Amino acid sequence: MAGILTVSDTASKDNTHDKSGPLLNELFTSDARYSVKEQAIVPDQIQDISNIVKNWSDVVEINAIVLTGGTGFSERDITPEAIKPLLTKETNGITQLLLSTSLSITPFAALSRPITGIRNKTLIITLPGSPKACKENMDAVFKVLPHALDLILNRPVVKKLHNQMQQQQQDPKQNMATTIQSGGGGRGGGGHTCSHQHDQEGHSSQTGVSAALDTPVSRRARSSPYPLIPVEKAHKIIAQYANTLNVVSVPVSQFLPGYVLAEDVESLEPVPGYRASMVDGYAIHVEDGPGIYEIESISLAQTGTVQDQPKILTKGKIARVATGGIIPQGANAVIMVEDTKLVKSSPSGDEELEVEILVNARSGDNIREIGTDCSVGQIVGHKGQRIGGELGVLASVGVRHVKVFRKPRVGVLSSGNEVLDHIHTDQLKPGQIRDTNRITLLAAIQAAGFEAVDLGIVDDNVDEIVERLEEATAKVDVLLTTGGVSMGEADFMKPILEQKLDATVHFGRVLMKPGKPTTFATIPQGPKRPPKLVFALPGNPVSASVGFYLFVLPALRRMAGWVKPENVLIPVTIQNTIQLDSRPEFHRVQVSVGSQGNMIAESTGKQQSSRMLSMVEANGMLQLPMKTPELPELAKGTTVPCILIGTLTNQ
Repeated sequence: MAGILTVSDTASKDNTHDKSGPLLNELFTSDARYSVKEQAIVPDQIQDISNIVKNWSDVVEINAIVLTGGTGFSERDITPEAIKPLLTKETNGITQLLLSTSLSITPFAALSRPITGIRNKTLIITLPGSPKACKENMDAVFKVLPHALDLILNRPVVKKLHNQMQQQQQDPKQNMATTIQSGGGGRGGGGHTCSHQHDQEGHSSQTGVSAALDTPVSRRARSSPYPLIPVEKAHKIIAQYANTLNVVSVPVSQFLPGYVLAEDVESLEPVPGYRASMVDGYAIHVEDGPGIYEIESISLAQTGTVQDQPKILTKGKIARVATGGIIPQGANAVIMVEDTKLVKSSPSGDEELEVEILVNARSGDNIREIGTDCSVGQIVGHKGQRIGGELGVLASVGVRHVKVFRKPRVGVLSSGNEVLDHIHTDQLKPGQIRDTNRITLLAAIQAAGFEAVDLGIVDDNVDEIVERLEEATAKVDVLLTTGGVSMGEADFMKPILEQKLDATVHFGRVLMKPGKPTTFATIPQGPKRPPKLVFALPGNPVSASVGFYLFVLPALRRMAGWVKPENVLIPVTIQNTIQLDSRPEFHRVQVSVGSQGNMIAESTGKQQSSRMLSMVEANGMLQLPMKTPELPELAKGTTVPCILIGTLTNQ
């Protein structure tokens, strides 16, 4: 349970001025682990603050109280003075986390005076009054908050974890050990994975914020500050920010397929719009019956005109009509030409004059009445429907424009001093590589039906990267970058996003193979504009491709209004024995329809993240489980879930 207290003279008089309190409420309630029990606004008065905090802690027994406002240098800023006497313990580490988070963004954070601590079984945290600063600080605090509350509340899981850590500290050999496990799969491949203490959730090193860009190499972190989260959690985080885009009006044309309708579409015209013949034949009066009749008029569908047609078909006469031609008024059936015989023609033989009707007919035979296919006002397209073959239906009922959700515009930027454009480079020098990521992702975006923008290549230079990213966010809704997201000396992407573009990095590592450093961030665009989404993908080609299909493509679909944007999993039977990895793996395969009609999957070979050949002819990614002592491998013939990324083939 959480309590949120806004400290502000202004907001206490008019709660519409409180922006931070509702924001904190939203941050807490967006996580199923928390609920907001109490929320209030008080003026900058020590006694008022103290009374509420003591009541929430001692009587209501709230687990975490967050205060916003009153931590600055002005005369009325007295929140720290109100809170400090109430604490039974100070939590200097959390206080330092708040300061370091803010200082990594702006030097003016030095003018804030946060204080944090514990009162009995309640954690108390004070934040600035600025909504932006509140969010930045809480994003960092949320990384350690679950473990902090576990410790305060003395939950059993914490005792178990700490006992394990103490045993490891007492045994230097165990503490230094790393677990080396086989990786890869299919026809070969291997690797190792180290089990590090800093990968454990809630570890103090996982602040969720990068070190300052000017940190010397000798002082850089030896472990990532970003928690290693499961794939499922990454999907949920992305879904919170990949919101449907605005509605636009689009002509009904060959460019409409792939868009999603933003509202129901009604027919504007009946289909057919006139009484039409279903066959080539003769319009008749049913009651006249079989016999020889004079042809009174001719109706041709291709011109949409009636030649010599009277307003009403005369009794005892017939009219020749083509398929789709207009039925004369008074006629109530059409006889197929096959059920007639020519009796008399013009002297030149060019015109029929008399025809014998050989069969009886029923009223309505072979006639399409007005609106029988579709009536005016009938729903011909539903909100949320993705346009495909319905294009012709829309055109047939007179709909010329429809309202649809706008498709996201996606930019792709490669980074790295060693990365060169493949077309403009004749010969590579030692250490140089051709840029395969950019063209691969651009092609994948276009194949999925979205607009792709080529943003080129940028060197590992902070100022250049900042400039290119700022230009990119002005052009696109979603930005894909490749490279610069791991732990190397020139891996600047995460700190640049946080410290130069005011972005929030929602996750910086995912428990998966390949693509562990995959990063997702949002860049704010103002109060009334949606943030720009950034997927900073690893530089290894396969990692970038897997990250695109796994995370980016569902997000693009969601933004375009797809009702079910998630990847579809199909069961396939593997044709190779596959060695499992200590991380869940997305193994590239070629899926085809087997001789028995079942789906089978053949591994594309060695699965190293740098080996583009593993993507050749791959039209699927197996979703493999983590390796365990009980399950070190999957045997040939095992059924495994698979994400399709291409077209199925026959065996």
